[in-house]
Amino acid sequence: MNYRHAFHAGGFADVIKHIVLVRILLYLHEKPAAFRVLDTHAGAGRYDLTGEEARRGGEWLTGIARIMQARFSEKTLSLLKPYLDVVRAFNPQGALTAYPGSPLIARALLRPQDRLTACEVEPDARKHLIDGLRRDTQARVVDLDGWMALPAFVPPNERRGLVLVDPPFEARDEFERMATGFEAAFAKWPTGSYLLWYPAKSRRAADALAQRVAAIGHTTTGGGKCLRLEFSVGPQTAGAALASAGILIVNPPWTLQGELKAILPELEKPLGQGGAGRFKLEMPRA
Repeated sequence: MNYRHAFHAGGFADVIKHIVLVRILLYLHEKPAAFRVLDTHAGAGRYDLTGEEARRGGEWLTGIARIMQARFSEKTLSLLKPYLDVVRAFNPQGALTAYPGSPLIARALLRPQDRLTACEVEPDARKHLIDGLRRDTQARVVDLDGWMALPAFVPPNERRGLVLVDPPFEARDEFERMATGFEAAFAKWPTGSYLLWYPAKSRRAADALAQRVAAIGHTTTGGGKCLRLEFSVGPQTAGAALASAGILIVNPPWTLQGELKAILPELEKPLGQGGAGRFKLEMPRA
């Protein structure tokens, strides 16, 4: 598997992940105390939708491009507007030519007291990310493997915040590394929020990850604090492009589940391929 950010920028999986990211960050705004965002596999930050990598898959055409043109109910539009406004800010001429990755979306939603730590080891991606955040006193780009960074940078001095784990899934043991890394980080910072992204090609691997993450939270905090979201745009077939992706949110905002219940049904039609997409939203069993 290979889900490098540049090849899939603006695709359905990005749209779902970044909507959730924005809703969590806006919830953190509700208290004046500072928070920290740790992005363990940050990528390049900004993606050229006219470039070769984005054109090769064209996933943004059935992802963010459709969402920008879709009609939503008043309630859902109000929930999506902060995310869509960030995307529009990267396309001031109106035409959709660029898409912001998670570190730049997070940076756009930091208040003056908040901070971002973005980890990236791939040289080209790291260079682009540094360029995108150059001279930014609130954001730091770190040349450190995300799996090492995950336990190393928690808890942050702010004691509030979010850890985003979105690896490229190039290695066979990536699911195991995610579970192990989360366990180590959560043991050090059980009150932080965690957003763990995964491709849902293997039902066995996805279910095992969700059960293990839920069990870790249950053992440490008494349970009930892991939310699982999976979104599919069509049937997943062997050798085909990714059609289903998932997110595990540990210590989600109490408002998030209700917000997603309003948003997700209205994303099924515009993001679905060859028919309506579908979603699953649940609290996984430990």
